[in-house]
Amino acid sequence: MAKAKKTVFFCQECGYESPKWMGQCPGCKSWNTFVEETVSPSQTKHQEAAGRKKAEPVALSEISLDEEDRIHTGIKELDRVLGGGIVQGSMTLVGGDPGIGKSTLLLQVCRNLADQVSVLYISGEESLKQIKLRAQRIGAFGDRLRLLCETNLDTIRQVIEKEKPTVVVIDSIQTMYNEEVSSAPGSVSQVRESTGVLLQIAKGLGVSVFIVGHVTKDGNVAGPRVLEHMVDTVLYFEGDRHASYRILRGVKNRFGSTNEIGVFEMREEGLVEVENPSEFMLAGRPEGASGSVVACSMEGTRPILIEIQALVCASNFGMPRRTAAGTDYNRVNLLMAVLEKRLGLHLSASDAYVNIAGGIRMNEPAVDLGILLAVVSSYKDIVIDDKVLVFGEVGLSGEVRAVSMAEQRVQEAKKLGFTTVILPAACMKSVGQETEITLIPVENIRDAVRFLEQKR
Repeated sequence: MAKAKKTVFFCQECGYESPKWMGQCPGCKSWNTFVEETVSPSQTKHQEAAGRKKAEPVALSEISLDEEDRIHTGIKELDRVLGGGIVQGSMTLVGGDPGIGKSTLLLQVCRNLADQVSVLYISGEESLKQIKLRAQRIGAFGDRLRLLCETNLDTIRQVIEKEKPTVVVIDSIQTMYNEEVSSAPGSVSQVRESTGVLLQIAKGLGVSVFIVGHVTKDGNVAGPRVLEHMVDTVLYFEGDRHASYRILRGVKNRFGSTNEIGVFEMREEGLVEVENPSEFMLAGRPEGASGSVVACSMEGTRPILIEIQALVCASNFGMPRRTAAGTDYNRVNLLMAVLEKRLGLHLSASDAYVNIAGGIRMNEPAVDLGILLAVVSSYKDIVIDDKVLVFGEVGLSGEVRAVSMAEQRVQEAKKLGFTTVILPAACMKSVGQETEITLIPVENIRDAVRFLEQKR
């Protein structure tokens, strides 16, 4: 007699399993996230990966790293975020809002990789003709790129075993389904089991797998949180889908740094790399306007110059309004409290709006001094010279603290034609002597504001 199917409840946020419905998840403490799903007895059985070698312990000294040579994607910005290229047998999750450019980026990667290795592009959302129409905008493709429109994981496994590609792209994981799981595609069980099967294929056959993941309204990948723990690398595409610029950020990377970002511009022919983000971030700066200052932030090993804008005006209501775009709202409130306490500025009766131009988001503490000087510039109507760059972390006592990689920040300012840099006094030793650019060391915010008033 066949065993009866049982019903269980899964948390949509973290994948926690419960025999009954619960209001709050014990795992992630989220409310009203449990969904009912039917689990067949065969689902709990462990599946043996095709082509997987017999498990035997190996000494660390016997492992050779010769096979770990990375495959370059032909897109420098993507290679930077991945840590130098694609590692054999790795599994990468690419997430982002709808229409942000995830499929376009991976199709461009497939086009470049097809000149070196065999690539298999598996789509569960588009037909072959739809992929062809999108590919025509990008350019010519080689014959080593193979397309497959399929959502059944058993069929996909058989095709991968037959074709033996070097790189596989799955678009998207929410459309794939495993026949041994009775729930619908996109459910918690299907996403978890499908990712497990693909992970076995990647590690067992040494195939590098890219999977596209849809995101929820909160910006997280749809499905259980365990999905991000299973893969080797998690990349997020950020930016407004209606804007032209996109930011590719590494959230998790077992083979490289998670501090690097890649900047792209969406054009008619696809995504184009932006090799000098600082240049386009500063394009269109206002001249002779108060409340505008250029600061330097570090993303991994790359210094990026950004324009910080502030607008301070008298409030018409009892409670002043505070708005922050591109940076942490609470950090802006903290810095304004420091200005009130340490400099005696009466900002409690003023509305304040802070914006980082260019659509990029920066939360590094080194932009504190830039935000603070932009607010002071707008409040006192002081125009800051266009050739002045600032960076430094501001403490609650009003002191300007040292930041890392000060020398790289100064060199980037020199390269883009800035003549003056306001920096923490503690960073002067690491920067050294500069003859081509004027360095203004400050120990507290009073010194920085005094310099602005002298140049007024």
